[in-house]
Amino acid sequence: MESATYVSQKISKTRWRPVSYSALQQPDIFATGSWDNEENKVSVWSIGDQGRSDLEDGFEGDPQLLCEYNHDGDVLDLQFLDQERFVTVSSTGAVTIFRHHQNSQTLSVTQQWAKAHRFPCNNAPSTGVACSTPEVVTVGEDGRIIVFRVDQEGVVRVIDNADSSTLHAVTYLRTTEVLTVNSIGQLKLWDLRQQSSSPSQILSLSGDRVPLYCVDRHPNQQHIVATGGQDGMLCVWDVRQGNMPFSLMEAHSAEMWEVHFHPTNPDHLFTCSEDGSLLHWETSSPSEMPSFLQGGRNSSMTSRSAMAPAGGNQSIVSAWLRGDSSKSRLETTHMLPTQTLSVNSLDVLGQCLVCGTDGEAIFINRQVPV
Repeated sequence: MESATYVSQKISKTRWRPVSYSALQQPDIFATGSWDNEENKVSVWSIGDQGRSDLEDGFEGDPQLLCEYNHDGDVLDLQFLDQERFVTVSSTGAVTIFRHHQNSQTLSVTQQWAKAHRFPCNNAPSTGVACSTPEVVTVGEDGRIIVFRVDQEGVVRVIDNADSSTLHAVTYLRTTEVLTVNSIGQLKLWDLRQQSSSPSQILSLSGDRVPLYCVDRHPNQQHIVATGGQDGMLCVWDVRQGNMPFSLMEAHSAEMWEVHFHPTNPDHLFTCSEDGSLLHWETSSPSEMPSFLQGGRNSSMTSRSAMAPAGGNQSIVSAWLRGDSSKSRLETTHMLPTQTLSVNSLDVLGQCLVCGTDGEAIFINRQVPV
């Protein structure tokens, strides 16, 4: 079931609220942030049934707006810390923690670092945030990496000259390591235990220095990361080997804004782009699947990756690193019915996918084939 909801604001970021995996719960709450509007907002939405009686018809109804809060500047990234709190970073350089009060359905600001990212003479947009509670790491156009703790008012650490170019995104590889991508096509690995202001490793696209805009880490195999950037190419990297991407795939005809591995079925990956498309990538190799998992393409809810023991059969787990032979087994599906204006953000959890666009629409798909 796919629904499009028009929300009268350009959506820059959207994220599902975390759910309990043990309860096999499907997500029902998500947050959005807007940009390029006269007044930007962060909003919290529900796709729960709200006691409706029309569910038998297979129509779940539009998302319901639960609460919203005005946001100073464009929301350039948004990540949940836990069930109640999420962090935004702003074009003003600010980093803000919001709390969603579920009893009263209101939002409040619990903490803010107003000019965290800045140039000598004015603010610098803060472009990316990653959370590993209680730590929050942000990056910005000022080339700074800043570490905060949600239980402290001050800043824990600043790597001042982490990059001479704009840092566009950041993700945790492990609890003490983060990975950043920049505007000259480099991935940099940072060990936060080290006091050094130099990265522990630099990987880069050879030749053209194509800006990278997004990065995501494989949920089970921390050495595998995917990136996307200005040329719309999907790059998969193995940070243990060499300093160049393991594979490059033509994905989009314009900038790729986000890339996400499915958090529990990482043989599935999703990308979205300025070209108005949202793609679902699936690596499949039936011959290597255990016999009990074979069957129709969408017949099994359990992914091979999720089932493989830690450090187990690498050929099953690391489907993204099989080399050229895997490309022929890569299925790509367009997830949106028609191409629209830029798809700026997506998030996927369980069987639910949400994305936000410059066409002032939120698209939701509750039957993602994973």
